[in-house]
Amino acid sequence: NIEEFSKLFEMAKIDMDGKTELYDGRTGEKIAERVHVGCMYMLKLHHLVDEKVHARSTGPYSLVTQQPVGGKALFGGQRFGEMEVWALEAYGAAHTLREMLTIKSDDVEGRFSAYKALTKGENVPATGIPETFFVLTNELKSLALDVEIFDKDEDNE
Repeated sequence: NIEEFSKLFEMAKIDMDGKTELYDGRTGEKIAERVHVGCMYMLKLHHLVDEKVHARSTGPYSLVTQQPVGGKALFGGQRFGEMEVWALEAYGAAHTLREMLTIKSDDVEGRFSAYKALTKGENVPATGIPETFFVLTNELKSLALDVEIFDKDEDNE
């Protein structure tokens, strides 16, 4: 009942908004803003670790780019963005960067050959051309640009 609360506030010499003037206990100075004294309404945030944790060893890949799909709901992979690439460049981790941008991303043949080599205990072979490169060349071809991919011969011709 509002009337009962207003009487209680009046007896305690507290304004109806529940705020009062407070003083700093160390310096004795008055705090600039009036402060709420009493119980505050609390909300529970539903950011629980059990709902956030997500990991993937293998899973679905996008049909067009052959990159891992994104998001926990689709059992996707973690995105390795521009800033992460820059960080690996800054540390000089070229081999790790190549692995992240090819085998672990969209190099279909490289992914298969790397998995095969790892299961047999062999060294991972050189990576191939990422699928996104072929997507880019197809986009350029759709713009009526003639794009040809040349393979470097052993004679360097």
